[in-house]
Amino acid sequence: MTDVILFDDIPAAEGREEKELAVYRLLKELGISYQRVDHEELATIEACRWVDEILQISMCKNLFLCNSQKTVFYLLLMPGEKKFKTKELSKQIGSARLSFGSAEHMEELLNIKPGSVSVMGLMNDKENKVNLLIDEDVLNEEFLGCHPCVNTASLKIKTQDIIEKFLPYAKHDYRVVQLVGED
Repeated sequence: MTDVILFDDIPAAEGREEKELAVYRLLKELGISYQRVDHEELATIEACRWVDEILQISMCKNLFLCNSQKTVFYLLLMPGEKKFKTKELSKQIGSARLSFGSAEHMEELLNIKPGSVSVMGLMNDKENKVNLLIDEDVLNEEFLGCHPCVNTASLKIKTQDIIEKFLPYAKHDYRVVQLVGED
């Protein structure tokens, strides 16, 4: 991994999806600095461990969830090392029987495919159909690690910039949750 290069500007468009480029353009427009590392497709938090080392962060676990009727959707940001316990979250947000949202809903609402779920997808949720939930431990970190709507790159962004610049632009509030990850 000694030849890994970190980038901090918009990459050339060749070979990149428009939704990824849109993230970089928006971050630049909002004055949000970041570091980026390009890599092979990484679909799980476990596969992102080496990215943690390169960017000196802990990648966020991003889960796209919905209620049993598939009428209310959630994006949960939590530390990658925590175990997700549905019952624990359901209790806190008053929504019984949470499950993972479908790939179709993910694509429709966030313009993201499974394996690429990211807070950045909220820029595509113009009708605010996705409720953002953030574990308090994520908010306590100086930096947040996420994908730019594709899982072939990873970003290191100041958590404060996400909260104070990105979310207001995306017109999304968030709710703080406290997940322990235990039964």
